[in-house]
Formats: sequence, structure tokens, C-alpha cells
Amino acid sequence: MRVPTNGIELAVREAGTPGGRPVVLLHALGESAADWDVVVPSMAPGRRVLAVDLRGHGASDWPGTYSLELMRDDVLGLLDALDLATVDLVGHSLGGLVALLLAQHAPDRVDRLVLEDVTAPLPRVGPPLARPPGELGFDWDMVLAVRPQIDAPDPAWLAGLSRITADTLVVYGGAPSPMPRDRVEELVRRVPRARMVTVEAGHLVHATRPAEFAEAVLAFLQPE
Repeated sequence: MRVPTNGIELAVREAGTPGGRPVVLLHALGESAADWDVVVPSMAPGRRVLAVDLRGHGASDWPGTYSLELMRDDVLGLLDALDLATVDLVGHSLGGLVALLLAQHAPDRVDRLVLEDVTAPLPRVGPPLARPPGELGFDWDMVLAVRPQIDAPDPAWLAGLSRITADTLVVYGGAPSPMPRDRVEELVRRVPRARMVTVEAGHLVHATRPAEFAEAVLAFLQPE
């Protein structure tokens, strides 16, 4: 389905039980909602699973205007459009950054938060940018807009981690991951109700070890 939000339309894949507990999935840079297909069947029973194409990705609008804050506001608008007061929110890499920005900006909207291979938003020297050849499933201008924010994040994002009230699970890809362990641990330290689980899978934990990822996440998402 396509949902109007924040002046654009987002494409959303829906699975599971319409009246079930809502869980929203946010993909990594250059990916799409389809990236979650390998774990959606495990998450769907008893839940309303909503996998989103972020702005500039997949079948969502490619408006030419991009930032992590706009992606955050798009998802908040999506929750409003679907009349979802609170959700469980799962984000991988870029989607994890969007998720943590949402959780600190509107903490009352997120019940449980899962961050897959995400670090604290600290300055870094990222890999060189090179446009892949051929037709892309995402807007390259989006990459050019958000990479500087990822490499030199607003210091307020780091300070804002203390405002996150959601129970938080950080799923770290371990030694094969390009994400430095100390920066992942810094994220866990700064989010008040966070804990970490390590799956030695690299950056694509849910794709490389889907059964282990689903087991850890589902155990965390179960209502108390």
C-alpha cells in the first residue's frame, strides 16, 4: 500500500494480523522493505508487520529532498496516518539511525526498539562514495544528502539518546561487522533501557543469520 505522509507517499508492505501488535521495520541505506522478507514470516504471527520503503528508496516517492530528520518525520506521519499510537520499531543501519531519532524525538510513540548493527551517532570517516553502475532501486541524490549526516552527525543526536524511554535491544553483528564494538557499546551505555546481544554475522545480521536474529528479536518483543 501507499500512505500519504509529510508531503510524500511511502510504500509499505503489510503482513501478519491486522489487529495485532504493530511492528514497523526500517531498512538500511540503498535497500527496501523487501530486504526484511526473510524474517517477516517469523515475526508475522500475532503481529501487524509494516515494512517501509524510506523516502528515496524502492517504491516510495523520490522527491529530491532528503535528510535523516525528514525520514524520521515521514515515519512519524505514517504512524499518524495509520492511527498507530505506539509501535515496536526495528531499524537496520540507516533505518536504525532513523529509528533512534524517532525514539528520542517522540519517545511516547515507541514501546520497544530494536537497533540492528547501529552505533552511537559519532563522527567517523566513512568509506569512499562511488555510484554503483546501472539502474538503482534508490535515488543516488538521497545517498549524497544523507551520507554527510551519517559521517558528521548533529551532536544533539548523541545527547538525545538519553531521552529514549523504550526498552531497547541492540543486535550487534560481532567481529565480522564493520561497526566498531566500542561505538555500539557507547550506544548501549547512553540509551537508558538498552541491552546488547551479539550474533557473529557481520552487518547483515537478519539476512545472514535470519533464524538467530528472529529468535533474539521475538524473545525481546514478547509482551510482558
